[in-house]
Amino acid sequence: MSLERFDHSIESPALRNVVRHWTEARGARRMPGWNDLKPTAIKEQLTIIWVWRFDSASRQFIGRLAGERIESVLGVSIRGARMSDVLARHDYAAALARHMRVMTEPALFRGHGLIFRHLDRFDMGERIILPLADDGEHGDGIIGATEFESNYGTPPKDVVRGAETESWFTLA
Repeated sequence: MSLERFDHSIESPALRNVVRHWTEARGARRMPGWNDLKPTAIKEQLTIIWVWRFDSASRQFIGRLAGERIESVLGVSIRGARMSDVLARHDYAAALARHMRVMTEPALFRGHGLIFRHLDRFDMGERIILPLADDGEHGDGIIGATEFESNYGTPPKDVVRGAETESWFTLA
């Protein structure tokens, strides 16, 4: 099963806990909805979690929440903000494509390696992205979590070449 393979691919215990809660929250449904998630079940991971809802009228992802560590990287609060504005200085097109695929396929995403780079900062780590669906079937948002270590200066050449390695798992 893809979900089982996805879970086994994750190295971070914190990220695995987010996946396990997502799995429990969905119950017998294909995907959990925003209201199915229980912050107390993932309280230790809240600083590294980020959530976007998809507004079908504007075709935009709108921020629901981001933990302190995530907002420190972005430099702004995402709550109520359009992803296109929040990620304007970053690779918005790649993020949009990734998030849309997670939500519409639906798919499970794992990335690791160089997950963020801005000016003289480069963050190494692991990230996951999972779909959300209030009706349990049709994606209407995503939840992600990113565990990382921030580094400053010029990244080593092998880090730049390695960038973020992506793994995709179709949600059956």
